[in-house]
Amino acid sequence: MRIINLNEDSKNTLLEQLIKRSPQSYGQYEQTVNEIIENVKANRDKALFDYTMKFDQCTITAETIQVTREEIEEAYTKVNPDLVEVMKKSAANITKFHQKQLHNSWIAPEEDGTILGQKILPIEISGVYVPGGKAAYPSSVLMNVLPAKVAGVKRIIMTTPPGKDGKVNPGTLVAADIAGVNEIYKVGGAQAIAAMAFGTESIPKVDKITGPGNIFVALAKKACFGFVSIDSIAGPSEILVLADETANPRYVAADLLSQAEHDELASAILITTSRELAEKVSVEVENFTKELSREQIIRSSLDNYGNIFVAETMDEAIAAANEIASEHLEILTVNPFETMTKIKNAGAIFLGEYSSEPLGDYFAGPNHILPTNGTAKFFSPLNVDDFMKKTSIISYSKDALKKVHKDIELFAKEEGLTAHANSIKVRFENER
Repeated sequence: MRIINLNEDSKNTLLEQLIKRSPQSYGQYEQTVNEIIENVKANRDKALFDYTMKFDQCTITAETIQVTREEIEEAYTKVNPDLVEVMKKSAANITKFHQKQLHNSWIAPEEDGTILGQKILPIEISGVYVPGGKAAYPSSVLMNVLPAKVAGVKRIIMTTPPGKDGKVNPGTLVAADIAGVNEIYKVGGAQAIAAMAFGTESIPKVDKITGPGNIFVALAKKACFGFVSIDSIAGPSEILVLADETANPRYVAADLLSQAEHDELASAILITTSRELAEKVSVEVENFTKELSREQIIRSSLDNYGNIFVAETMDEAIAAANEIASEHLEILTVNPFETMTKIKNAGAIFLGEYSSEPLGDYFAGPNHILPTNGTAKFFSPLNVDDFMKKTSIISYSKDALKKVHKDIELFAKEEGLTAHANSIKVRFENER
């Protein structure tokens, strides 16, 4: 891996490189995506069947588009029973963590007759997109579905592309069953997003779409936002390791590679105050890479977006980490909890040498659907609130309104909205 001195120029160059990975930078595909969406809106199921034949080389019909209970039972026979048990343990951890995020509706009455409050309810129907083929990740199924279940969403549907044989990835089906998905449909790509956003004869319109996908899926979610809520427009995976001279170079190298193997656009960055650590990590990265199954993907990722930065001070390193706002941030310093107090921007923070990033991907409980491409500065991980809607409650007695009606009328008149003012004034027109 490249070793670079951290300074203002090298940091800005890095930020420019990272932003090019954003799905927002692939406008050349938008016309194709928009055509798919319009076709699904106009032709509904027929468009889905046509696209599934075109892109997945699979024939589906109104009778076969939905996964049956028999197909789910068959999937269990094809998945390692030990993995099924691990998924159940992971689901329990995810559920337990997200239950702590629940909020209750509230009402706050005042003595003057004012009553204010907030009604908090789950959305009615949620849709989750799950990639197919080699990109099928059962862990993402759990992470997308279980917060919705905890929130109280009554109907959760899932779309995922079928193979040429008309089957869905068995691990995906088992994870969906464990998580409690109500309906699973054999549709992928931008057409699946359009189907969930607008509805077809077979697939219901949902209130929110979550889940990762390729650039066409990401752009379809972007185009449908407003007609339906979405989680985010996710970019490629990222890891930033913040380390001092106490860090274990083998651990650091292994953790950087855990994200570099995702795809060629994945970003793996080490910022350290120790040049000795930087050099040892670079050697360990090379040694590990030769042994790993996705060597070519890793090498491409590291060539394009893998960097080791050497900072003069830890404060300088932390400042850079806050500007990068990485999806995953590992802190491997002499006192990681103290370092953490200075971190403002990160999707998820992993503290100490035994809190490797894959712990969050698979098992610990916090959601692994995280903000990417610097959006951790203003976005949060997927959580229970994403599946809730809040309604304000307002009730004033006559006496309570009488005390403030002139203030409201003045405000409305100053904005030129005399009907607003009159709506208040009319209630006291017979009083002196």
